[in-house]
Amino acid sequence: MADRRYQTIANEIRTRIASGQLAPGQPVPSARAITREWGVAVATATRALAVLREEGVVDARPGFGTVVATRPARTRGRRQTSDTDVTSERIVATAIDIADAEGLAAVSMRRIAIELGVATMALYRHVRGKQNLLLLMADTIMGQAQFPDIRPSGWRAQLELVARLQWAGYRRHPWLARIVSMTRPTVMPKGMRHTEWALAAVDGFDPRLDPNTMLHMVVNLFAYVRGCAMNLEMELESEQDTGLTDEQWLETQTKQFQHIMASGQFPQLARIFQAPGVDLDLDTLFEFGLQRLLDGYAALIQQHAAPSV
Repeated sequence: MADRRYQTIANEIRTRIASGQLAPGQPVPSARAITREWGVAVATATRALAVLREEGVVDARPGFGTVVATRPARTRGRRQTSDTDVTSERIVATAIDIADAEGLAAVSMRRIAIELGVATMALYRHVRGKQNLLLLMADTIMGQAQFPDIRPSGWRAQLELVARLQWAGYRRHPWLARIVSMTRPTVMPKGMRHTEWALAAVDGFDPRLDPNTMLHMVVNLFAYVRGCAMNLEMELESEQDTGLTDEQWLETQTKQFQHIMASGQFPQLARIFQAPGVDLDLDTLFEFGLQRLLDGYAALIQQHAAPSV
């Protein structure tokens, strides 16, 4: 039996909006917050938000979450699209918009059909199903990376470039890391350009690195970027759930940190955190780790191959 509690949840959120408890533009409970407050599955929480969005009560704001609509619901209507106007590109773009605004759990064929104003079955003429859709989403985003016509000089600069392009893609779409696999690669033509670029960067030494080493260097680099990116979605969800940025959240923890540091139990931590110039976030962790990884590659290249130039 289907879980009908999504209707109860939608009604309660609707009541909060009508009473002024949630004002236009303010965030409504996220899917994760709903699962905690009402004790339901993510799918049920996502459906409740989808109902409110379909009614025009809430809007999905990319990179921020779901907020109370700023226009009255009666002036808003579902966008109508002819079945003949539906393309795989429109389906994928809509799915990416939903994922950016509400997270990957909110993406479903039914939800996309609602957004486009067509029957769900109309989508299957262009996309085989959810798994195929996820691959198309990932490949589309990978294809947005802008590689220069002329490569920067040296293998290191070239690997830095592709790593930062991928990091930027994950930054824009924090959910992306969840659908990219290192050990079960799938055919993604646009994504394969990243691999081709990186392999060419570590080719051309004399003697050449063996193919297995080259492949491991490239995949290991991409795995490092993805591993760092796995934290981005959690960071965004925490910000949406609490309404606090990382800086604001740290401010709420200041007194507790100061109390613990003053206890003398953690002298090294106390010394580090009190030192000037200490700055730690996901971007600084990514850059630090990237340089150390490439330092290791430099030692490997020096050991096994000497550059021909």
